[in-house]
Amino acid sequence: MTAEDVALPIAWGRLAGLRLARPGRPRVIALHGWLDNAASFLPLLPHLPGLDLLLLDLPGHGYSAHLPTGAEYSLTTHLHATLDVADTLGWDRFALLGHSMGAAIAALVATAVPARVQRLALVETLGPLAGAVENTASQLQQSVAATRALPGKALRIFPEISVAVRARMQASQLDEANARLLVQRGTREVPGGHVWRSDPRLTLPAATRLAETQVQALLAAVACPVRLVYADPAQPYFPDPLRRARLAAVPQAELTVMRGGHHLHMQQPEAVAGVLAKFLAA
Repeated sequence: MTAEDVALPIAWGRLAGLRLARPGRPRVIALHGWLDNAASFLPLLPHLPGLDLLLLDLPGHGYSAHLPTGAEYSLTTHLHATLDVADTLGWDRFALLGHSMGAAIAALVATAVPARVQRLALVETLGPLAGAVENTASQLQQSVAATRALPGKALRIFPEISVAVRARMQASQLDEANARLLVQRGTREVPGGHVWRSDPRLTLPAATRLAETQVQALLAAVACPVRLVYADPAQPYFPDPLRRARLAAVPQAELTVMRGGHHLHMQQPEAVAGVLAKFLAA
């Protein structure tokens, strides 16, 4: 059984994804990382049990609609999008599978609506990026400056898909096959070549960030079981002491660390599924 493209109407537009409909099986929504798309989870599928599964293109990513002019992307935007698609599917309760930014969103959804989220299977991130309080003003200044400058920037045109694949390989340390999966869903054709489908506003720095104490307070409110997979070595923005401190904040969490890169679920799908598959199927 292969995943099929779906389009789910919501109040402000359309969210897209890949759907493996298996009524009666455990319901799972998969949330990809920043500037990735639903194809991020395709390498995992052969190694997962029968699940009623939606691989979501988050707003502004993949085939999903961009936010209206003047709207801003935030983790709360993606939180509501996740709940919107669950409502559209008629799912009152479900599990979440998240990678990187998608894992941060998943944890926030579990905190916001604990009665709806049954379990969290997370790869490489636990909670959103935090900011130092002393950087609050500079964070706002950088965000406003970048936002005001964005309309004057031209989209990069790749003359061939292979050029975009090489760019993605370099940016994410992915092999060619996995980079191509993301690029095929993440680009669109224009005169002269191809450009990224993702909304350029997704590259803007956030205007504000929570303090680390606030992030850990949110994580402490996650009431469902959590299974985490971290890569070794840790990402510079999420060093091991920090990610372990966040793990300690979650009431019901178990961790597996494996050697590999940030896209573990694409590069080592069988090993990652070996940690998460039974948990998701419970």
